[in-house]
Amino acid sequence: MTSARITPLDPDQYLTTPWKNGGGVTVDIAVASDAAGEIWRFGRTPIVAAGAFSDYAGFDRLQVLVAGSGLVLKTPGSEIDIREPFRPVRFAGETPIESRLEAGPVEVVNLIGDRARVRIDLKVLDAGGTRRVEPGTHIVYNPLGKSSLEIDGARHALAVDQALRIEAATSTVLAGKSGCLLVASIIGI
Repeated sequence: MTSARITPLDPDQYLTTPWKNGGGVTVDIAVASDAAGEIWRFGRTPIVAAGAFSDYAGFDRLQVLVAGSGLVLKTPGSEIDIREPFRPVRFAGETPIESRLEAGPVEVVNLIGDRARVRIDLKVLDAGGTRRVEPGTHIVYNPLGKSSLEIDGARHALAVDQALRIEAATSTVLAGKSGCLLVASIIGI
């Protein structure tokens, strides 16, 4: 028996939010905010044209390519290579970024967190893999096909675009059983 509270997230309940800079939209899978503002956000975003990323000063960002190929993020001093699917990358929200699409539109999954309030992480959980997560909030998301996992030994199946929100009071073990899942971790500081 797990000490984690597990809540299915229904794709019909996801919200579409315009980008801060007006250049596109994000499908918000899970968001947390309070009177002081946004704490963290987890969503899936189509990028259909090259352009500037929104300024998220004070936030850390993690991004992983889930559809398409050839995404490169140009910063003032270098490039962030997101050409390879399912390889999360991290960058500061205040970094000026211009995206470049080398092979047409792509889709990414983003995790954005206020670095003064949370630590964030984004990992891939494949079939046969395990991940021990610490107490906090975790979103397990299935970007493609059918996937399943065990959470402290209990099996959960996820269809494409489905997610689970896990509120873990203690260390919790996630085991990939089939497919490919993304695990977003948000830990209060």
